[in-house]
Amino acid sequence: MTRRRSSRSARTTAAVPTTTLPVADLLGEALAGVLQRPGRTMLTMLGVVLGVGTVVAVLGMTASATGQISGRFTALTATEVTVRQTDAVRPEDLTSTGTPFPGDADARVAQIKGVRSAGTYSALAAERVGDVTGVPLPGAPSEQLPVIAASAGALPALRPTVQSGRLYDAVLDRRAEPVAVLGAGAARRLGITRLDRRPVVFLGGTPVTVIGIIGDVARKSEVLASVVVPSGTARRLWGPPGKQDEPTQMIVDTELGAAEDVAAQLPLALRPDRPDTLLAVAPPDPRSLKDHVATDLNSLFLLLAGVSLAIGTVGIANTTLIGVLERTGEIGLRRALGARRRHVTAQFLTESALIGSVGGLIGAAAGVVTVVGVALFQQWTPVLPTAVALLAPLVGTLTGLLAGAYPALRAARIEPVDAFRH
Repeated sequence: MTRRRSSRSARTTAAVPTTTLPVADLLGEALAGVLQRPGRTMLTMLGVVLGVGTVVAVLGMTASATGQISGRFTALTATEVTVRQTDAVRPEDLTSTGTPFPGDADARVAQIKGVRSAGTYSALAAERVGDVTGVPLPGAPSEQLPVIAASAGALPALRPTVQSGRLYDAVLDRRAEPVAVLGAGAARRLGITRLDRRPVVFLGGTPVTVIGIIGDVARKSEVLASVVVPSGTARRLWGPPGKQDEPTQMIVDTELGAAEDVAAQLPLALRPDRPDTLLAVAPPDPRSLKDHVATDLNSLFLLLAGVSLAIGTVGIANTTLIGVLERTGEIGLRRALGARRRHVTAQFLTESALIGSVGGLIGAAAGVVTVVGVALFQQWTPVLPTAVALLAPLVGTLTGLLAGAYPALRAARIEPVDAFRH
């Protein structure tokens, strides 16, 4: 009796076919479902394209901009050291210049290995200098131009581009000659375009001869709108620096890689008797600056990319869910013909993953093109991490899978009888 029942059970089990869904059929069904409404699919894919493209473009442009910033920083800022007075300065610590800096500060610093040029500078108060005018006639228009007192070594430390004429040297500074160098902006405001006639400007009624015009500077761009006179000339005309003047500082242009060592030696070289009266400020670590810039840019733009991806996820989920509702009869028919719940789930997950993958590919390509285009326009070297370009389509795929999870599970719960009722 037991044997008969066992054999009948075996025959019943053998009569029930085992349904399978090969990968090729799964991909074909998913592709057919995606292409069934191409317009809706493209609009759904747009969110993923924008999100992935933004991620690739942001990371690529950040890497390119960081490399550019790092190169400029290394070439310029990493070679700049600034020296200023500290709060420990007492009246008896002032030298003949009226500042904590000695009169031969430029020469002392120039002897330090790694120094290219160095000099002191200070912006003078307008109340002391007076108006600046190009002609001595009564009632002539005057300008409130900044006047900077700078030693002979300060101007070369700014890495200027001389538009015409020349810069003053240590001899003119030491002899307190009435000469001046104009920034390009100051020269335009005073109407001075040529120097062959030895033009003169009047600083509070005191004539000084213009011997040079600076067209551009790599540092201290305010010089371009100022009148620059030798420190010795400023002391002869207006006396030691006053409280209204900007505190005197020294700018030091060093060889690449020597800034830290030079900064450590400057206070003692300038004031061996009171090195605590001066503070040398070396440039920050370029790697640290680059990391900070990259972090700031990534945090800002990746947030926008995340929003785009979130919108794309919601779009795919919404479209897939609508597709499930519209295809309820199809799903019921498949179930009635033997499709398992997992087959229905796999089909809709594959459709959403396919939309996300194609969107990720298009977005990655658009991001790469954007990075290259921006880099060429800015004359940068385009930099794009290889992992970003390769993993971007995977991000689209994961986005599609995440978006299609709920609609796929809902489709799998549809019973054939309920489907045919609708």
